[in-house]
Amino acid sequence: MFKPLRAAATLPAQDLQRAKAFYRDKLGLSPTMEDGALGLMYGLAAGTGFGVFPSSGKPSGTHTQMAIEVEDVEGTVKELQSKGVKFEDIDTPGLKTVNGIADFGGSKGAWFKDSEGNLIALGVPVPVAARPRA
Repeated sequence: MFKPLRAAATLPAQDLQRAKAFYRDKLGLSPTMEDGALGLMYGLAAGTGFGVFPSSGKPSGTHTQMAIEVEDVEGTVKELQSKGVKFEDIDTPGLKTVNGIADFGGSKGAWFKDSEGNLIALGVPVPVAARPRA
C-alpha cells in the first residue's frame, strides 16, 4: 500500500556551483549534503528539504517547481530583494502581483527564479488539514 511520508522537490542545475552560490548568497542556505555526481541536498527548519542536481536540461520557468513556506511573505520578499533576488510580475486571470506579491484574500504568495531558471514560490504555511478551494 502506498503510504507517503514526506515529499521533496528536486531542481535541475546546468551549473551546480552557480546554483550553490545562489542558494548560499541569496537565500542564506548551505547544503546538508554535497555530492559531485548526485548534487546538493538542503534541509529546512521544519524537517523537509529539497535537492539540486546536475542536469543538461533546462527548466521552463513557466510553472512553480517548488514552494517554500515562510512566516512573513512581505518581509521575506523585502529581505531577498535586498540581496538581489528579482520577483516575478504576474498578471493573469485570477492572479496578479503587486510589487512582486499576490494577495489571495488574506494569504500572500510571491515567485522568483533561481540562478538556473527554476520558478520558486513563497507562501505562508498551509495547515496540513487544508482542503482545496471550491
